[in-house]
Amino acid sequence: MVRMEDLDPQHWIQWCPGCGNFGIVTAMRKAIAESNIDPKDVVVVSGIGCSGKTPHYVKTYGFEAIHGRAVAVAMGIKLANPELHVIVNTGDGDNYGIGLNHWVQNMRRNLDIVHIAHNNHIYALTKGQAAPTTPFMEKTSSTPHGNPEMPINPLAIAIASGASFVARSYAGDLQHLAEMIKKGLAHKGYAFIDVLQPCVSMYPKMSYDYYKEHIYYLENHDPTDKEKAMELAMKQQDKIPIGIFYQNDKAYSIHEFYEDIHENTPAAKHDISNIDIQDIIEEYL
Repeated sequence: MVRMEDLDPQHWIQWCPGCGNFGIVTAMRKAIAESNIDPKDVVVVSGIGCSGKTPHYVKTYGFEAIHGRAVAVAMGIKLANPELHVIVNTGDGDNYGIGLNHWVQNMRRNLDIVHIAHNNHIYALTKGQAAPTTPFMEKTSSTPHGNPEMPINPLAIAIASGASFVARSYAGDLQHLAEMIKKGLAHKGYAFIDVLQPCVSMYPKMSYDYYKEHIYYLENHDPTDKEKAMELAMKQQDKIPIGIFYQNDKAYSIHEFYEDIHENTPAAKHDISNIDIQDIIEEYL
């Protein structure tokens, strides 16, 4: 039986006091433990930004990629060894900005990973510049006269791009977030979870009090209906729904193709002991 203590970080956590990332990493540890997944079978991947420190704060294997490339690295790990549980953590700027194309391409492949997006609507680590999810006309350090760009819609993009599990949760509700991650881990396909994450230092406007007033839990919503899921994701409303927007347990995954050509043996476990690469080495010397 895996305990949360087995996943305790070995490093001093360097996020700001009150940061929503504390809730995210705790919920992730809770989900892994309650799913009874051996930590040695988990790889936590991140990009750059506040969320980039996540692999340091959970006792599993980890990889901190360069800015915007976390999903590409996660894909490589999962294809090399599909037996691993790969959890990729990205910031909203990291993923919805420079990493957007990697994200979309991997969702259309329906790769079997869990993707947790830390969405605080701001570039927090670099002192509060406008991000792809910053509200329209919001004043930030880079938009002192107001943000002239409309924010992107992560859930609508995920549903349209082929992710077979699309959810939203909130860093201030540990139980709900852990449950969404658990369901993502159990899902076979791309499990995307956009997490509303308060940034108390650089964007206090969207505080815990703000979310407490504005979020509500999805009820009587059929997540298997893709059209209704997209309609819900696109709906403009003052209240913010959290829960599973879309889930398709029968969607094709690129893993089916690679399992065939690898004869169900992960590439990372192929026997290469008898392969002689001396000719290749000499060619490049």
